[in-house]
Amino acid sequence: MNAAHCMRRSAASLVIGLALALCACRDEAIRLGNLKFAHYGAVSYVTELAPRCGIKVEEHVFAKGLDIMQAMIAGELDVGATAAEAAISGRAGGAPIYIVAGFARGGARLLARPDAGVRTLADLKGKRVGVTRGAIQELLLVAELAKVGLTYSERPGSDVLLVYLAYPDLNQALSAKTLDAIMQTEPQSSQAIAKGFGVELLKPYDTPLGEPVRTLVMSKKFYETQRASAEKFMRCFVNATQLFRDQPKVAEEYVRTRMFKSQLSSAEFTAALGNSPYGVDITPQHIQTTIDMMVQYGVGKLAKPPEATDFVRLELLSRAQGGLGAR
Repeated sequence: MNAAHCMRRSAASLVIGLALALCACRDEAIRLGNLKFAHYGAVSYVTELAPRCGIKVEEHVFAKGLDIMQAMIAGELDVGATAAEAAISGRAGGAPIYIVAGFARGGARLLARPDAGVRTLADLKGKRVGVTRGAIQELLLVAELAKVGLTYSERPGSDVLLVYLAYPDLNQALSAKTLDAIMQTEPQSSQAIAKGFGVELLKPYDTPLGEPVRTLVMSKKFYETQRASAEKFMRCFVNATQLFRDQPKVAEEYVRTRMFKSQLSSAEFTAALGNSPYGVDITPQHIQTTIDMMVQYGVGKLAKPPEATDFVRLELLSRAQGGLGAR
């Protein structure tokens, strides 16, 4: 075999190798961590739009936001959807993540048993109130209790006895009458109302936090080293969110049948989304207020609270919104 022939074979092998590498890169899935709640539906819908966006997205559903943060730390996810307090706790614990967008706001209700004799916040004195530990609902609950001067603890002796349970268990406990009230997420709070074992005491949006914004986060590695894929994902996410806002029937069909396997009624979906509408906007100021309140009330036990301006990066969102005219 002469030298020229060897060179031609080497060049051909190199071209084939580069082509295979490029194909592998294009086919590599973006790993998305998500939660099973109604207001997380637009994030999940990115998997449906991904082929049209020139990307492949692989969704992994977790039980809680802190699990997503642990997967981020382990390098197992590129993008995650979670409440702000989980993103903040993750960042404080060393998770290499950036908050890059919001995806929903609200998503909390304080519910009481119809027969518990609770009509105002002050009526919670002497009552057992359930909440999920470390969740944004815990922050909202303790901020509301503090407003009316009620003390609270998970041990007897305070005005309000806090009982920490997972979201599904909160509804079961309220229904079984082992709790007097719960601070619950969506769609579980709407389901409790629809089934008659819970009545709304208030939507807890009158604290300095206002309506809490759920956060879309990216790993630092994905954000910085796979910028083209990160930009495509963001455009796809903004498009999915706008589609859900503009076509609520599409949103309802996807969330009810695909995410909840028809275990969520149309009325429950509508009520849930009325209290947790989709939207991509978020600000560093909102995240800083969340951090400050977490420190004030001891939620999340932040040993070293992060600064919002250090990890809220909205450049990709701004470009995606500009390109698609999203809101």
